[in-house]
Amino acid sequence: MTGTVSKLAAPRPAAALLPPASLRSAALAFAPSPRRFRVSIAGRARSPVIAMASAKEGNGAPTKKTALHDLYELQGLSPWYDNLCRPVTDLLPLIASGVRGVTSNPTIFQKAISSSSAYDDQFKQLITAGKDAESAYWELVIKDIQDACKLFEPIYNETDGADGYVSVEVSPRLANDTQGTVEAAKWLHKVVNRPNVYIKIPATAECVPSIREVISDGISVNVTLIFSIVRYEAVIDAYLDGLEASGLSDLSRVTSVASFFVSRVDTLVDKMLEKIGTPEALALRGKAAVAQAKLANQLYQKKFSGPRWEALAKKGAKKQRLLWASTGVKNPAYPDTLYVDSLIGPDTVNTMPDQALHAFIDHGTVSRTVDANVSEAEGVYSALEKLGIDWDEVGKQLELEGVDSFKKSFDSLLVSLQEKGNSLKTASV
Repeated sequence: MTGTVSKLAAPRPAAALLPPASLRSAALAFAPSPRRFRVSIAGRARSPVIAMASAKEGNGAPTKKTALHDLYELQGLSPWYDNLCRPVTDLLPLIASGVRGVTSNPTIFQKAISSSSAYDDQFKQLITAGKDAESAYWELVIKDIQDACKLFEPIYNETDGADGYVSVEVSPRLANDTQGTVEAAKWLHKVVNRPNVYIKIPATAECVPSIREVISDGISVNVTLIFSIVRYEAVIDAYLDGLEASGLSDLSRVTSVASFFVSRVDTLVDKMLEKIGTPEALALRGKAAVAQAKLANQLYQKKFSGPRWEALAKKGAKKQRLLWASTGVKNPAYPDTLYVDSLIGPDTVNTMPDQALHAFIDHGTVSRTVDANVSEAEGVYSALEKLGIDWDEVGKQLELEGVDSFKKSFDSLLVSLQEKGNSLKTASV
């Protein structure tokens, strides 16, 4: 099914969201002494986050900080949070703890909407008004994104558009539909109508041209599901091509991040190494993902320098930052902060799921690592190739699995929403 989102009647945009008094007061309600905030994620209580917020001094800065603040202030890495659900005010203690942006995806919304009653009232209103399940889904999502954008708007303004973004993904059903993705991205950008929204587009072969076109239209993009250096270079070129094709004299408000996935690489490559089973192969377990990510950073340094980039920078263009995604550790044998500690450096972003965020606040190490031991990373990358690991094939398999996972989450949620909608209609008869 292609072009679904771009073809459906656009849901009525939610009204412009002014922060209610309760939200404004909540933003200022952090006590003078450090407090523990219990954050409820997708309707489930999580372990407390130590926000270490305190009474604000004259310069507006909290007097006590966490490791997340240090990541940004000392190393230039922006910590983002890879989760979003209602109430979005749950993000306030995380912002106080140093979180500077939020990412979402179809799986995150599937979990949030299906496991929480917080969406029921709006959903009932939408169904009663005659909306179908998919239209209702997008209105639920758009409200969350708009509300979150409002919370992060101060960071966006303070950094002149460098941080404070909230990401929302086009329908995963469009992952192989170039023009459908373009239309969906334009529609989402229009209805969300917030300067600090990132429209997420997957880095599939069919969507790389979509990225170029959307960037050329002045829409900021989070390119997601990047699993290989070859595809990453194509994404960078699409961004640069889009900036050059835009015709804008001021490029400063068109920004992008490239979401390079990490832990899933180790999950797949480790299985391949265990199948090979030699001591040399087994010794390389847990090293593939960080090695490839460090080489991706080297490519970033190369591509965003030289005459071509300098010509764009003169027009105000901003570098497409590398965003480390899938940074939750899936193998319990590895340190739970592995994919944060190992990839710290300037002009990067790390979007952390709940567990990784808590772990790093508690015992993460703030030290520049992304460009350390690059020769070792090159050695690991080459050694894996010599063992028969085809990096391009690894990337293709992970991309297929990622797209399929998001499609399943999206389809599953739509089925459950359809059933819930039918029940509401039956009950009202």
